[in-house]
Amino acid sequence: QVQLVESGGGLVQAGGSLRLSCDASGRTFSTYTMGWFRQAPGKEREFVAAISWSGGSTTIYAVSVKGRFTISRDNAKNTVYLQMNSLKPEDTAVYYCAASRYYSDYANQKGYRYWGQGTQVTVSS
Repeated sequence: QVQLVESGGGLVQAGGSLRLSCDASGRTFSTYTMGWFRQAPGKEREFVAAISWSGGSTTIYAVSVKGRFTISRDNAKNTVYLQMNSLKPEDTAVYYCAASRYYSDYANQKGYRYWGQGTQVTVSS
Protein backbone atom coordinates (compact mmCIF):
# COMPACT_ATOMS: atom_id res chain seq x y z
CA GLN A 1 0.00 0.00 0.00
CA VAL A 2 1.29 3.44 -0.96
CA GLN A 3 -0.07 6.74 0.30
CA LEU A 4 0.55 9.88 -1.70
CA VAL A 5 0.30 13.43 -0.40
CA GLU A 6 0.60 16.40 -2.73
CA SER A 7 1.62 19.89 -1.70
CA GLY A 8 2.79 23.15 -3.22
CA GLY A 9 -0.33 24.29 -5.00
CA GLY A 10 -1.63 27.82 -4.77
CA LEU A 11 -2.52 31.00 -6.61
CA VAL A 12 0.00 32.48 -9.02
CA GLN A 13 -0.07 35.06 -11.77
CA ALA A 14 0.36 34.08 -15.38
CA GLY A 15 4.03 33.71 -16.21
CA GLY A 16 4.88 32.66 -12.67
CA SER A 17 6.17 29.40 -11.27
CA LEU A 18 5.17 26.78 -8.74
CA ARG A 19 6.76 23.55 -7.60
CA LEU A 20 4.49 20.71 -6.61
CA SER A 21 5.68 17.91 -4.36
CA CYS A 22 4.28 14.46 -3.82
CA ASP A 23 5.43 12.57 -0.76
CA ALA A 24 5.02 8.81 -0.83
CA SER A 25 4.91 6.34 2.02
CA GLY A 26 6.64 2.99 1.95
CA ARG A 27 10.13 1.65 1.45
CA THR A 28 9.98 0.70 -2.21
CA PHE A 29 9.45 4.13 -3.73
CA SER A 30 12.17 3.62 -6.34
CA THR A 31 10.19 0.76 -7.89
CA TYR A 32 7.23 3.01 -8.71
CA THR A 33 6.57 4.91 -11.88
CA MET A 34 5.25 8.30 -10.82
CA GLY A 35 2.85 10.48 -12.74
CA TRP A 36 1.17 13.85 -12.50
CA PHE A 37 -2.33 14.40 -13.82
CA ARG A 38 -4.69 17.35 -13.64
CA GLN A 39 -8.38 18.02 -13.81
CA ALA A 40 -9.84 21.40 -14.66
CA PRO A 41 -13.43 22.31 -13.80
CA GLY A 42 -15.85 20.64 -16.16
CA LYS A 43 -13.12 18.63 -17.87
CA GLU A 44 -11.80 15.11 -17.65
CA ARG A 45 -8.62 14.36 -15.83
CA GLU A 46 -5.63 14.48 -18.17
CA PHE A 47 -2.02 13.39 -18.21
CA VAL A 48 0.65 15.99 -17.43
CA ALA A 49 3.98 14.22 -16.89
CA ALA A 50 5.51 10.95 -15.75
CA ILE A 51 8.86 9.60 -14.66
CA SER A 52 10.08 6.03 -14.73
CA TRP A 53 10.97 3.94 -11.73
CA SER A 54 14.49 3.59 -10.31
CA GLY A 55 16.62 6.55 -11.39
CA GLY A 56 13.93 8.17 -13.48
CA SER A 57 15.86 7.96 -16.72
CA THR A 58 12.66 8.27 -18.71
CA THR A 59 10.40 11.30 -18.50
CA ILE A 60 7.47 12.15 -20.72
CA TYR A 61 5.23 15.18 -20.93
CA ALA A 62 1.95 16.24 -22.38
CA VAL A 63 2.39 18.45 -25.40
CA SER A 64 0.67 21.31 -23.60
CA VAL A 65 3.32 21.47 -20.86
CA LYS A 66 6.47 20.32 -22.62
CA GLY A 67 9.23 22.85 -22.26
CA ARG A 68 7.52 24.54 -19.31
CA PHE A 69 7.14 21.75 -16.74
CA THR A 70 9.81 19.42 -15.38
CA ILE A 71 9.21 16.23 -13.44
CA SER A 72 11.90 14.81 -11.17
CA ARG A 73 12.24 12.40 -8.27
CA ASP A 74 14.32 12.04 -5.15
CA ASN A 75 14.23 8.41 -4.08
CA ALA A 76 16.05 9.15 -0.84
CA LYS A 77 13.16 11.42 0.16
CA ASN A 78 10.36 9.35 -1.39
CA THR A 79 9.29 12.45 -3.26
CA VAL A 80 8.42 13.36 -6.82
CA TYR A 81 8.33 16.97 -7.96
CA LEU A 82 6.68 18.94 -10.71
CA GLN A 83 8.38 22.23 -11.45
CA MET A 84 5.96 24.43 -13.35
CA ASN A 85 7.26 27.53 -15.11
CA SER A 86 5.65 30.06 -17.44
CA LEU A 87 2.26 29.18 -16.05
CA LYS A 88 -0.85 30.01 -18.05
CA PRO A 89 -4.46 30.43 -16.96
CA GLU A 90 -5.26 27.20 -18.79
CA ASP A 91 -2.98 25.36 -16.36
CA THR A 92 -5.55 26.01 -13.64
CA ALA A 93 -6.65 22.65 -12.28
CA VAL A 94 -6.44 20.22 -9.41
CA TYR A 95 -3.15 18.38 -9.79
CA TYR A 96 -2.92 14.74 -8.77
CA CYS A 97 0.06 12.55 -8.11
CA ALA A 98 -0.20 8.88 -9.08
CA ALA A 99 1.98 5.80 -8.67
CA SER A 100 2.18 2.29 -9.97
CA ARG A 101 4.92 -0.28 -9.58
CA TYR A 102 7.09 -0.97 -12.62
CA TYR A 103 4.48 0.66 -14.82
CA SER A 104 5.48 1.58 -18.36
CA ASP A 105 2.33 2.92 -20.02
CA TYR A 106 3.16 6.28 -18.56
CA ALA A 107 0.39 8.47 -19.90
CA ASN A 108 -2.41 5.98 -19.34
CA GLN A 109 -4.05 6.91 -16.07
CA LYS A 110 -6.06 3.69 -15.90
CA GLY A 111 -2.94 1.77 -14.98
CA TYR A 112 -1.96 3.88 -11.99
CA ARG A 113 -2.88 2.07 -8.81
CA TYR A 114 -2.39 4.76 -6.19
CA TRP A 115 -3.57 8.36 -6.20
CA GLY A 116 -3.20 11.37 -3.98
CA GLN A 117 -6.00 13.71 -2.97
CA GLY A 118 -4.84 16.50 -5.23
CA THR A 119 -3.63 20.07 -4.83
CA GLN A 120 -5.26 23.12 -6.39
CA VAL A 121 -3.29 25.28 -8.81
CA THR A 122 -4.88 28.54 -9.90
CA VAL A 123 -3.25 30.80 -12.46
CA SER A 124 -4.68 34.28 -12.79
CA SER A 125 -4.45 36.31 -15.97
